[in-house]
Amino acid sequence: MAVCGGSRAQRWRRRSHRMGQRNEYRGPCLLVSEPSIVILDAFAVKGERSRGIDRPGRATSRDSREQTADFRCWSSRAIPDEPVFCRAMRPREKGRSVTATNDVSEFGPAPQFPAGWQRRHLLGLEDLSSAEILDILDAAAAFKSATGGFRRKLTELQGKTTANLFFENSTRTRNSFSLAARRLGADTVEFVASGSSLSKGESFIDTARNIESMNVDVMVVRHKTPGAPLLLSQNVRCGVINAGDGPHEHPTQGLLDIMTIREHGRKFEGLTVALVGDIAYSRTARSNIWGLKKLGAHVIVCGPATLVSRRWSELGVEVAHNLDEILPRCDVLNLLRIQFERQHTRPFPSVREYALLFAMNRERMARAKPDILIMAPGPINRGVEITPDVADGPQSVILDQVTNGVAVRMAVLWLVVGAAARAGQAAAVARA
Repeated sequence: MAVCGGSRAQRWRRRSHRMGQRNEYRGPCLLVSEPSIVILDAFAVKGERSRGIDRPGRATSRDSREQTADFRCWSSRAIPDEPVFCRAMRPREKGRSVTATNDVSEFGPAPQFPAGWQRRHLLGLEDLSSAEILDILDAAAAFKSATGGFRRKLTELQGKTTANLFFENSTRTRNSFSLAARRLGADTVEFVASGSSLSKGESFIDTARNIESMNVDVMVVRHKTPGAPLLLSQNVRCGVINAGDGPHEHPTQGLLDIMTIREHGRKFEGLTVALVGDIAYSRTARSNIWGLKKLGAHVIVCGPATLVSRRWSELGVEVAHNLDEILPRCDVLNLLRIQFERQHTRPFPSVREYALLFAMNRERMARAKPDILIMAPGPINRGVEITPDVADGPQSVILDQVTNGVAVRMAVLWLVVGAAARAGQAAAVARA
């Protein structure tokens, strides 16, 4: 392994010493390793001895020379801000890819576009068929494999642009949609309602049309008003994806929950899934109900009577108000957050009482099935819906849900943009 250097960092070091300062420079350092090239960022320039390093930039052990992505190098010749090719690097062969791993064979193939998919928008799971849900899940699994767990980029959406229009706060959904678009090679536009022209009186539709005029191909919309994504899809030409509209639906959250269950080897036919918590105000509950029911699962909604009406049975689900009674039958437990921001009155006397009756804790885990899956769409409130030992326990798949969110959103973006492109091609052929 050779370490490349240049004069810019040397000049910086000499200038720092003349000024009597002991600063650190953190810039990229290019490490060459056969058969791949790895660029490691933020390596400190220090004149100190570290493990496996005799002096700055020189490895002294074979193990140190063989390391790639985990190699920690103290280099006095790191090049800031630009990659530099050294004499030790041999010319790359034609068609040879540069990845972050030595074994390219670990990546699976990209998915084939499903022949039956024609939807230019994804507004909810209520309108999808079971075949369409499985098309999304299959594409998501293929993208997760093709990127090696999102460690490399694809070019399926190269030249396309996605816009994230979020009128409510978000952490997981917003970031995973952005990452999904970038992993597919698309550009992203991030819209923040606060500080936008909405404060000057511009309407929701006019804002969206202005963004669309920048040649945006798909809009990802989160809004506090149910039906806002549907309204938007009727007023713009680009594709629209619902990222949550009030308490109505959150289709990609429902899909990633279903993908996580499937990934852990559970068959949906005859599977018992309990949704516990704030069912009345939960968009995640509605999307899970539509998706799981269409795949053959038995769904139970459980929570305080003030948050779980008996009328939920009209959707074909079982209604329960006692978690301890249904717990031994459950294969999957999805713990929903109490959404105080959407409630106008307190639905129960105290948070402590809710935790006593409905929180998943160590005692309830002892009465559950040994292989039960514990899920939560997030954000989780430790000590309210779930105790820390259960959230971090072996049955918890909460972080797997976050990971699968990127895969599902890659699949949805790809399908929506692909359907629009196919529709445009068909229209062009019809005109001809």
